[in-house]
Amino acid sequence: MIITLSGPPGSGTSTVGKLVAKKLDLKFSPVGDIFRQMAKEKGLSLEEFSSMAEKDPSVDKEVDIRQVEEAIKGKVVFDSRLSGWLVRNADLKIWLKAPLDVRLKRVAQRDKITEQRAFIDVTLREGSEKKRYKNYYDIDLDDLSVYDLVIDTSKWSAEQVAELIEKAVTKK
Repeated sequence: MIITLSGPPGSGTSTVGKLVAKKLDLKFSPVGDIFRQMAKEKGLSLEEFSSMAEKDPSVDKEVDIRQVEEAIKGKVVFDSRLSGWLVRNADLKIWLKAPLDVRLKRVAQRDKITEQRAFIDVTLREGSEKKRYKNYYDIDLDDLSVYDLVIDTSKWSAEQVAELIEKAVTKK
């Protein structure tokens, strides 16, 4: 079983992904953690590392290689913006979305920053990712056609979203 969870920052992919992995006895693989760890190893902020990644395709390629290697093992829930596109053998591909104001509140709370700072961070990150993924892979993140299911996480709790996904898995 391979499930991909994708969505913009603050949409709930990490929170929901952990719950789904636990419910279905799968490994949780947050690809964003790999990116954050790589930034930290280089002593860079996410914004600085994203800027570096815009100029150096090897950054994203390394992250993607690790993701595909993990997919080969199976029994995993991926939390990655590109997993729906890159993990071709996924059993279920899900896009989580939420309005920007909801996402900013979540990011501010998670990162212990102001919503104004969250707005700056989120918009810079989203812009950088859209640019890189279009340039490197010809992937338009606004094209949701590869996903089996799109869920607005502002409508339900994380637990309820995880239950929806669990039901989708059992119906597939």
